[in-house]
Formats: sequence, structure tokens, C-alpha cells
Amino acid sequence: MRTLLVTGGAGFIGGNFVHFILNTTDARVVNLDLLTYAGNLDTLAVIKDNPRHIFIQGDICDASLVSHLLAEYAVDAVVNFAAESHVDRSIDKPADFVNTNVLGTFNLLDQSRVHWSNLSGSARNGFRFLHVSTDEVYGSLGATGLFTETTPYAPNSPYSASKAASDHLVRAWFHTYGLPVLTTNCSNNYGFYQFPEKLIPLMILKAQRGEPLPIYGDGGNIRDWLFVMDHCKAIWQVLNAGKPGEVYNVGGNSERTNLEVVDTLCTLLDELLPNSPQRPHAQLKHFVTDRPGHDRRYAIDASKLKRELGWQPEETFESGMRRTVSWYLDNPGWCARVMDGSYRGERLGAGKD
Repeated sequence: MRTLLVTGGAGFIGGNFVHFILNTTDARVVNLDLLTYAGNLDTLAVIKDNPRHIFIQGDICDASLVSHLLAEYAVDAVVNFAAESHVDRSIDKPADFVNTNVLGTFNLLDQSRVHWSNLSGSARNGFRFLHVSTDEVYGSLGATGLFTETTPYAPNSPYSASKAASDHLVRAWFHTYGLPVLTTNCSNNYGFYQFPEKLIPLMILKAQRGEPLPIYGDGGNIRDWLFVMDHCKAIWQVLNAGKPGEVYNVGGNSERTNLEVVDTLCTLLDELLPNSPQRPHAQLKHFVTDRPGHDRRYAIDASKLKRELGWQPEETFESGMRRTVSWYLDNPGWCARVMDGSYRGERLGAGKD
């Protein structure tokens, strides 16, 4: 049985990946998560009794813990989702992002290097370290063009700078030590189990309550949107067939402005909640002062992944958004429980102390 150490597996993308692995493969998952605000055991509730899922609450910065897990469970591959990931929070508390995203990744890499060096034969040859990163490391695009795997790094926020640093560490551990690493840089994910500080779930929950839907600036910032389960399938494909040392961009072929995203959500909510007193939900749109250093456009060229590994997204923006909105409407209990901490949907990252 193949054993994966998945870090950040109680978070949004990591949690969906754990579900995907347990539902579609026979692999065993050792799930390491610190359970900060964005990590939640409710995301794992339906698989908590699965014998192939071992949950460990702990910190990726804890060298002795990581070393113990790698050896104790004879880990065959590490998939690193663990990260502070919200740009607005990085503006308010950049130190948290440096600690988790840079120092945490360093610790995972170095403990994985020691573990890998002690392996032999097929176990050594088959070991992989897959680092999940973001297109934000590339900076901001103009009106045209796409990010490729060779686009120079130009991060503009504390979050993207910390992820860029971690990407460089991963590259260095391959070129210096030979550790068989893989890196994926993805566009904006959306889907089930996403913490409601992010645009899509935040707008869904605010719209249901009849609260204003805050749109930064003129709403013209463009992102390429990727349905989270398509991303999970891409990661699995890269883990199994990717070439060590290589980088693979993962995109959804779905460029939309923030305003278009909100308009799509409002239309779906009008349809799915025909008796809502908030209809039409578009009347709740409210433009607010832009985020400091807000990148104007991201767009991913995922042709390498398609050409070399045969992956392409299965969901369109429209089909993925419908699935996403329906999931949030059908799971109010999950939404309520993950919001019972300190976050209440207020604005973060306004550039003020």
C-alpha cells in the first residue's frame, strides 16, 4: 500500500485532495495539520473512521514530529499543501506567512531528504516530494499573455513572496541534494470546503444574509479559476507521472474578472433561492477601496501539463460554480461551524494596524 504524508490536509485544497485519494485510490494518507483557523476537522468528518486515513494534529515546523511520521509510516511521498494562503491576512501578519510557508517548507524538505537518503532500491527510486504552490509568485500580467513555467518570479504581496521563497527552496533541494521534487503552481481554486474569507464562499454567505458584497476597486481584477477537484486530479497525475525537478502549471482555462464572478454567483443564487427576500442578489454589490498592491491579472498556461501528462480540467467555470454554490447551500452546518472562531466575514488586509 502506498503511503502519502499530506500536510495541510484539513484545509481547503488539501482536504479535497485527501477525499479524492481515499475515494479513488487504495493509498494510505497520513494527514498532518496544525488546525489553524482555516483547517477544520469538519472537512474530514465523513472519512474520520476510514482505516486508510491517519490524522495527526501538528506543525510542519516541528522537525522531530515530521521525522517520526516519515519513518513510522514508511512514507512513499510527501504532498505539501500546508500554507498560510490569504493575501489579505499576509498584509496584516506577514510573520506568520514566513514562518509556515518558508521555514515550514524548509523543515519538510530537510526531513524528507534525510528519510529519502535512508531508503534503498525501489523505495528510494519511487519517493517523491510534491510542493503545491501558486501562480501569484509570477506577479501581475498585463491585458495579454499567460504565465508559463519559465516566467520570472515577481511576487508582490507577503503571501506570494513567502510562496516564491518556498518554491526556490524546493528547487534547491533537487539541484543540491538530488531530492526527487515536483512543484505545481496553480491558479485560483474554488469549490467545496473553502474557508469563507475567500471571494466565492464569502460572497455566497454574505448574499444569503443580505449583507453588502464588497468588490475591490472597479472589480476588474482578473483571475483564472480552477475547480478544486480538477486541481486534485492534476496533483495526482503529476505525483505519479511527473519528472523530478520539473514545474507544472495548473490552470482552469476560466479567466474572469472579480465582478463577473460576483455576477455569476448572484445569478445562480437568484435561481437556486427563488424565494429569497434578497433577490435580485446583484443589488447587494458594493464597491470598496482596493487592496494594497492588488495584482491586476493572473492567467495560467497549462499546456505543458496537458502535453506531457495528459491532464486538462473537466469542469467549466459555469458547471464548477453551480456545483460550488449548491454545495454551500446544502451544507449550512459546515459553514456555521467553521465560522464559530474569530473570523466573521470582516475585511482583512486594508493596510491598517
